[in-house]
Amino acid sequence: MRDVQFEDLGEIAYDKAWAYQESLMKANLDLKADWYKTSAPNDVYNIPTKHHLLFCEHPHVYTLGKSGHMENLLVNDTRLKELNVSFFKTNRGGDITYHGPQQIVGYPILDLEYFETDLGKYMRNLEEVIIRVLAHYNIHAGRLPGSTGVWLDPDIKGKARKICAMGVRCSRWVTLHGFAFNINTDLRYFDYIVPCGITDKSVTSLEKELGRSVNIQEVKDLLIEKFEEVFQCDILVDINKTPNCMQATEQ
Repeated sequence: MRDVQFEDLGEIAYDKAWAYQESLMKANLDLKADWYKTSAPNDVYNIPTKHHLLFCEHPHVYTLGKSGHMENLLVNDTRLKELNVSFFKTNRGGDITYHGPQQIVGYPILDLEYFETDLGKYMRNLEEVIIRVLAHYNIHAGRLPGSTGVWLDPDIKGKARKICAMGVRCSRWVTLHGFAFNINTDLRYFDYIVPCGITDKSVTSLEKELGRSVNIQEVKDLLIEKFEEVFQCDILVDINKTPNCMQATEQ
């Protein structure tokens, strides 16, 4: 059972959260680099890397993954300004997606050498966390072959819709980026992109599926519970901890 430090960053600009993630990843990568310089080939892996789980909400923003296509952004710079939406090219996998208020964005920074060194299994585990949360609301969710993320009715032609997008980066088995789970999200912002580059499927939210607004803190609590179950870890929630991401990004 590994300890994972949890932080809820609240609403934070995408670039500031990205820089904070990078700083946490770099700290782990530096520890790993030092260990590999001094360790012998038969030494047991024993590096004091730290595991983190960050939650946040972003102001309206579109992000394009490193394998994405600009043509999947359907508006120009002028229209982006009118919509008050930012745009970033990022180093995660995947294509284009939207982040905004009332969407829970989760960023796990884990050293997978203490979990499983299988990136595909890591992605399936992230999906499983969301699937279990949705089951709490009696929503049956699953996976769409050939695509990442969590889907509703993935096997029914014309009905498949994504409720949670995912895109990650991994360096020396340390993860970055994560998932975007639509809770009470304004889905109109997806009309200005081709979400994840998929043209024939739609996007949904927990609010839309339930027909009512959902307490976002309730969902966060469920996410923590299911993350612990799936990843077999202990999530440490320090209610007195002040997020230090702003300090980290200003240095």
